[in-house]
Amino acid sequence: MSSSPSIRGECGVVRTVNVLSIDPIERDRVTLKEIFGRSKWALCPNSKWKLTSSPTVESALESVRKRPVPVLVCGCDDQPDSWKRILANLMTLSNPPLLIVTSRTADERLWAEALNLGAYDVLAKPFDQAEVVRTMSMALLQWEQRRGARPAMAAMAS
Repeated sequence: MSSSPSIRGECGVVRTVNVLSIDPIERDRVTLKEIFGRSKWALCPNSKWKLTSSPTVESALESVRKRPVPVLVCGCDDQPDSWKRILANLMTLSNPPLLIVTSRTADERLWAEALNLGAYDVLAKPFDQAEVVRTMSMALLQWEQRRGARPAMAAMAS
């Protein structure tokens, strides 16, 4: 995972937003990477989004302990309760990423359970580009606000 000195974008400066994915389904990771690469991030101008993958829950948790990321994406199709383990561990961190759960069977039950337990949102698979961009952008802005950082939109206005 590459590091960037600041998650906030300043006027004219392109910043990298690192997102960590735990999803054993390669085609879903590839789709997210493609969406990240071809999308316009209107809510987060001057940002370049980068998706990094982690093979296991344990390695993902170790990674976010070493280098905080704003968003962690967890696919739950193969291991339905993996996102709950991740969420419980994230709650122990001082600056945890926001968790977005992804699933081919995303329904009202999963959405309600995930939000009630503290996940940021649920994205249905196959991914819809506009929904991914909107959800990721809003998660980044909330993470920045929670940290007391100046949101990317405000940075552009100054």
